[in-house]
Amino acid sequence: MTPAHRTLVLGGVRSGKSAYAEGLVDSSDAVRYVATGRRDPSDADWEARIDIHRRRRPSHWTTVEVSTDLHAVLGDHLGTTIVDDLGTWLTHTIDDHRAWDSPRGTVAPDVATLVDAVSRSREHLVIVSPEVGMSVVPDTRSGRLFQDEIGSLNSALAAVCDTVVLVVAGLPLTLKTSDGQVPGKAR
Repeated sequence: MTPAHRTLVLGGVRSGKSAYAEGLVDSSDAVRYVATGRRDPSDADWEARIDIHRRRRPSHWTTVEVSTDLHAVLGDHLGTTIVDDLGTWLTHTIDDHRAWDSPRGTVAPDVATLVDAVSRSREHLVIVSPEVGMSVVPDTRSGRLFQDEIGSLNSALAAVCDTVVLVVAGLPLTLKTSDGQVPGKAR
C-alpha cells in the first residue's frame, strides 16, 4: 500500500477484524502495533484475550501500549502502524473523564483530536474499531452512551480514511475503496 494510506477496519466482537487488519500488512515488515487495552491482572478473561492477540503478532513487530492520548503516537512513525482497537481506547477515555453519566459529546474534543491526528498522519495506518450499530439498543445508559460515541467516532474516521472495510464472520466487505469511492453508490 502507498504511504499515508489510512484503512479503517470495522467489525463486531470476534468477527475477525483484528486478524484481518494484521493480514493487511506484510508480516515481514517492521510494524508498530498500538494496543489500546489496559492490562488487568484481576480479570483472567481479559488477560487471556490480550494474550491471544500478543501470540498472534510476529516477534519483530514493536508493540506500544497506549490507553489514552492515542493521538500523540500517531504521525511520528514513517512505517506501518496498526491500532487495535478504538473501542477500548474510547472506554478508557470515558473512564478517565468520569463521563459515563455525563451528557453525550463530553469526550468529543478527544475524538476530534484523534480524528485530526489520523487525517494528518503521514504513516500507513490500519485502525481497528468495533461496529456496534447493528445490535440492539442497550438497556443501560452506559451501553447506549458507548454505542452512540463509538458510532460517531467511526463515522468521523470513515470520512478521513482512504479505505473502510467491515468484517463479518471473518469475511471482509469493502465499504469505501482506496480511491474514495463507495461501491454501489451512484457517482
